[in-house]
Amino acid sequence: MQLAHLSLMMSVLSIITAILLVIWILKRPRGSHDVSELSRKIYEGAMAFLNKEYTAISVFVVVVASILAFLAITGYMSMATPFSFLFGAFLSALAGNVGMRVATTSNCRTVWAVKKDIHSGLRVAFSSGAVMGLTVVGLGLFGLSLLYLIFGDPSLLFGFGFGASSIALFARVGGGIYTKSADMGADLVGKIEAGIPEDDPRNPAVIADNVGDNVGDVAGMGSDLFESYVDSIISAMALGVLFSATMGGLGIESVYVQLPLILAGMGIISSIIGILAVIFIKSHDPATGMDRGIYISAMSMLILSYIVIYMFGVEEGIFYSLASGLIAGVVIGLSTEYFTSYEYSPTRKIARSAVTSPAVVIISGLSTGMFSTLIPILAVALSIICAYASAHLYGIAIAAVGMLSTLGMSLASDTYGPVADNAAGIAEMAGLGRVVRERAEMLDAVGNTTAAIGKGLAIGSAALTALALFVTYSSMVHIKLSLAEPETVAGLLIGASMPFIFSSLTMAAVGRAAMKMVEEVRRQFREIPGLLEGKAEPDTKKCVEISTVAGIKEMIVPGALAVIVPIVVGLFSTKILGGLLAGATVSGFLLAVLMANAGGAWDNAKKYIERGHFGGKGSTSHKSAVVGDTVGDPLKDTSGPSLNILIKLMSIVAIVFLPIFL
Repeated sequence: MQLAHLSLMMSVLSIITAILLVIWILKRPRGSHDVSELSRKIYEGAMAFLNKEYTAISVFVVVVASILAFLAITGYMSMATPFSFLFGAFLSALAGNVGMRVATTSNCRTVWAVKKDIHSGLRVAFSSGAVMGLTVVGLGLFGLSLLYLIFGDPSLLFGFGFGASSIALFARVGGGIYTKSADMGADLVGKIEAGIPEDDPRNPAVIADNVGDNVGDVAGMGSDLFESYVDSIISAMALGVLFSATMGGLGIESVYVQLPLILAGMGIISSIIGILAVIFIKSHDPATGMDRGIYISAMSMLILSYIVIYMFGVEEGIFYSLASGLIAGVVIGLSTEYFTSYEYSPTRKIARSAVTSPAVVIISGLSTGMFSTLIPILAVALSIICAYASAHLYGIAIAAVGMLSTLGMSLASDTYGPVADNAAGIAEMAGLGRVVRERAEMLDAVGNTTAAIGKGLAIGSAALTALALFVTYSSMVHIKLSLAEPETVAGLLIGASMPFIFSSLTMAAVGRAAMKMVEEVRRQFREIPGLLEGKAEPDTKKCVEISTVAGIKEMIVPGALAVIVPIVVGLFSTKILGGLLAGATVSGFLLAVLMANAGGAWDNAKKYIERGHFGGKGSTSHKSAVVGDTVGDPLKDTSGPSLNILIKLMSIVAIVFLPIFL
């Protein structure tokens, strides 16, 4: 029996576990009529956006699949490529859809469970996140294992990664624009101008804001990490063919080719162990419980992967490569937590600066974000050096697999955040009382940190995965880049500019959408009699419609840019394209870390003040912190996360269309 059969079985185990968790969640009570009704509005808004978004994306998918099919018919590539592309796009969209449905039906159950105690609420919210985590890794590994068993050649799997990357980019950009336009409109008019609390039912944008938490940080993040997960495995399998040849192996049938699949399967088992630890080991501090689950998953993965590598008699250096990636992921997560959690000095310093003015808050946050790039870049650099010394280029790809091996657990912690955020919002809007609201807000505060850690992992894994794809591209083209060659330098400069141009487009899109949202909220406060007094109902559907239209419309240009640029450059010169991929990977990695950590720190500085420090809610310092948080919103939830996908998508496009370039 091939190793791919075992990995296929483990992927099915992941999907079955996710289904069992869904059954358990659906048996939890939905709560009172008010709570259930608010949850229904969020669910309907989220699904309406997702359906429209997927309809728009499907046009792109059909066009690209048709182009790939034409190229296959004319002999430029295998017919397996367009098929794999469609399969990858379908599974990526399916993972996001499942995660969104479960998250938007779990928020009311979470807030009702919190009435009992905080751990009960944690169990429901985290179980919802675990469904997303296990669905992503289960479907990703299922698709790759099945395609490998059908085609038997890892080079034919790049189409699968291309399909996954395409869905991920549009989902991330569109969802990010949706969520931040709603969030900024709700905060700027509600908190600063009207002086009403966050998630106040009088604010017309609060439902759109809660919907946005799901379309951005559930469907968007799920597609993002689905793409990283499958791309890292594909690049490791492709480089396994070359590594096998140097080791006197059997080419595409070698154990080195299938090893990434079985290692990913071990990661699924490790994630399930960590998830069960969080659910069943009671902890009064949600952060402690999830940290425990992450460490248990990581330790389990190290043990299981060593056993697998020992059993199959492959090079021991591969274990060190995997361990270097796994440890680098943990280090990046801890670094992100330090720079974004209000338990530590960087975020508290930003909160303290809010006493002076919004300008100082912005400067302090940018400074923190810039400095926070040091540890992640060192972690990835050391991981690359260790991995290469242990197993050459193959080791670098295995390090990327290692960093994402426990994705089921880490994504569960990340997706837990939007559910907890929705629960806190529902508790406020439904008027469930101070105790329930404070417990829900405690879960939400932990969710902000886990979301930041998840973004850190996504960025780190994107850098390693993009590097592995770049190495794969270089080996296929047989090029060596040199700074003495003008083509290489030109490519580096063009590539380094791409993340900045891409971020400019996405930031501007959020700004335009937020302006429309602000104008609509102001209009309703001005024209609906008795709205601010709580005697009239806001028109929440209009705000949802504004965010939906903006998210769909504004995602097209940035998404198309990521596909068109590498094709145009590749047709001109494969060497310039190589430089472009290298430049985009480096600048994109640093810019994404800066944006994610600065935005997370601004957000938690605001929440630190809201807990009663430096004047508390409604104070001048609080309003300054809200301005910082508003600036950080599109950085950490739109432009920053989208850069992860940009650098991987350009690499995978370069590989898929390489036959034409040559």
